[in-house]
Amino acid sequence: MKQKVAFIGLGVMGAPMAAHLANAGHDVRVYNRTRSKAERWLGDHAGTLAPSPASAAEGASLVFACVGNDDDVRAVTTGPDGALAAMDGGTILVDHTTASAAVAREIHSQAAASEIAFLDAPVSGGQAGAESGTLTVMVGGDSQAFERAEPVIAAYAKSVRLMGGPGTGQLTKMANQICIAGLIQGLAEGLVFAERAGLDARAVVDVISKGAAQSWQMDHRALTMIDGEFEFGFAVDWMRKDLAITLAEARSRGLELEVTQLVDRFYAEVQSRGGGRWDTSSLITRLDRSGSPGPGD
Repeated sequence: MKQKVAFIGLGVMGAPMAAHLANAGHDVRVYNRTRSKAERWLGDHAGTLAPSPASAAEGASLVFACVGNDDDVRAVTTGPDGALAAMDGGTILVDHTTASAAVAREIHSQAAASEIAFLDAPVSGGQAGAESGTLTVMVGGDSQAFERAEPVIAAYAKSVRLMGGPGTGQLTKMANQICIAGLIQGLAEGLVFAERAGLDARAVVDVISKGAAQSWQMDHRALTMIDGEFEFGFAVDWMRKDLAITLAEARSRGLELEVTQLVDRFYAEVQSRGGGRWDTSSLITRLDRSGSPGPGD
C-alpha cells in the first residue's frame, strides 16, 4: 500500500534509498541539511522539499533517517525542529544511520513517550547496494512496528530482519563491521603475498574465490585493490567512526577485540596519508608492494 513517508538525509546512501521509495509510488517528502542536495534529488525524482525534519515528518506514517553519527541522529529527531515533534502517535520512525546502541535506546524511549514506534535499522551493502536496492537491513525494535515497516523498507533491500529489541540492529551492525575489518586486512595481506611470491594476483583471486577464501570483499574489491583504485565506496573516515562505536561497546562489555583494534590503527595510518575518503579496501596501501621475487625464492 502506498504511503506518505519522509526521508531525512540525502547522502550517498540516503539519496538512492529515498529514490527507491519514490519509484515504488510512495508520496515522499525529503529534508537534507544542505538544501542544494535535496533540490538536486527533486530534479530527478518525484517528491516534496521540506525546510526542517519536523516539517518533513508532519503527516507521514513512516519517517526514515540516514545521517552521520549519534549527534546527527539527535539533531534530526529531537527538539522543536526534530521529526518526533511533528509525528503523530501510531507512526514509525526508522533510523538507518550507523550509530551507537545507546542512542538507539535513547530515541526509542523518547519516541515511546509520544506513542511513536522507533526502529534502529542500520544497513550493509554500501553505495552500490543502496543504488541497486539490494541492501541488508538489520533492525532493532518492536515486532509490530517492524511488520508494518518491512514492506516499505523492502523497496531498497534484499534482506530485512528483526534482530531483537531497541539497539539490537546497531549491535548487529557492529558485528558486521568487526568481520569486514578483519576480512579486508586478510585480503590485503594475501594479495601482497601473492605478488611477492611472483604469482599472477588476478589468477590467484580467480582460483581462491571459488573456495573457502571467497568473500564479498574478494568478489567486489580484490581486483581494484590490485589496480590501486580506491576513489569510490565506503570511506575510511566512516569506517573509523563505526569502529570507534564498536570498540567502545566492546569495552563496555569487557571485551578486547585485538584484531579490530589493530585494523583501526591501520586505518588511522591510511587517514594520515590523506586517504580518509578512500574506500576501506585501501588498507593494502600500507603494505610494501615493491619487489617481485620468483616462486621458491
